[in-house]
Amino acid sequence: MPIINSPLEFNVEDLYVDLRPVLGPPLFLKCEGFNFAGSVKLKAAVAMVAAAERDGRLAPGATIIESSSGNLGVALSIIAASRGYRFVCVTDPRCNPASVRVMRALGAEVRVITRPDGNGGFLESRIRYVRGLVESGGYVWLNQYANPANWLAHYEGTAPAIDKAFPDLDVLFVGAGTTGTLMGCARYFREHGRPVTVVAVDAVGSVTFGGIPERRMVPGLGTSARPELVDESFIDDVVHVPEGDTIRTVHALAAKGFLFGGSTGTVVAGAARWLAEHRPGARPVAVALAPDLGERYLDSIYEENWLRENFAGLVDQLPVPGAGVRGA
Repeated sequence: MPIINSPLEFNVEDLYVDLRPVLGPPLFLKCEGFNFAGSVKLKAAVAMVAAAERDGRLAPGATIIESSSGNLGVALSIIAASRGYRFVCVTDPRCNPASVRVMRALGAEVRVITRPDGNGGFLESRIRYVRGLVESGGYVWLNQYANPANWLAHYEGTAPAIDKAFPDLDVLFVGAGTTGTLMGCARYFREHGRPVTVVAVDAVGSVTFGGIPERRMVPGLGTSARPELVDESFIDDVVHVPEGDTIRTVHALAAKGFLFGGSTGTVVAGAARWLAEHRPGARPVAVALAPDLGERYLDSIYEENWLRENFAGLVDQLPVPGAGVRGA
């Protein structure tokens, strides 16, 4: 019987969903949302805070500041509450309202930046705001977009866990946000001599891999400014997924009883398309990372009015009429 005294001590590492009977593609989905932060971001948050503590940048009573679209902000809110730090999360209007409420419930201060950057997103505007506060003094910025502890958390934890569970792994699909999870896993398999094809899954409209900037409404994957962590030499292929496919996929999963978040929908949609194009009729050992669960998306990708406002006509294309979006 597990007994813990800190929320950071609990994280389910070895839960996979076999998607073959669920959606059809030969794919195992590694579920990263079963911890008190509800997402894979808890790993990076713990690693970055620990590194800052070792370096002497974080002392008792310090104030952490970070730019986040939601999940990392929740993870840092939990750490700050458990270790006695203050935390300021700088986000934007696309952050799920539920994530904002969770952060505030945990004692964090949430500041919403509403001015878009030059690429139509908010990332550069958020970072500019963070830099200004850091320069004014009194804040410790972990900088998830350039912090090596971000990818090291997955090099030392996530990737070895997958390697142990699937010693014959052929293909690994990882979503690209800050690219911390992606780069940690890609570096691990390359540097350990494992013949694994690592495929990055990004959102259409993201500039991470040189794409044309476009409007993006689903928080999580994709950026409007290329992260400093990304190194394409470790990546074998990239799939760009339209947000319509993301939404169709999460609703298809929900119709089977699996309520996952938007980032997971993007990864699964990209993985299914890549497998159909590159491994048609084959049965490779393929794993995809599911970064989060779906409860925090109930006000967005699972809500009818939000869908009709942002993706006109998509509601009528969802796999099960009335499931999850339409009222009685």
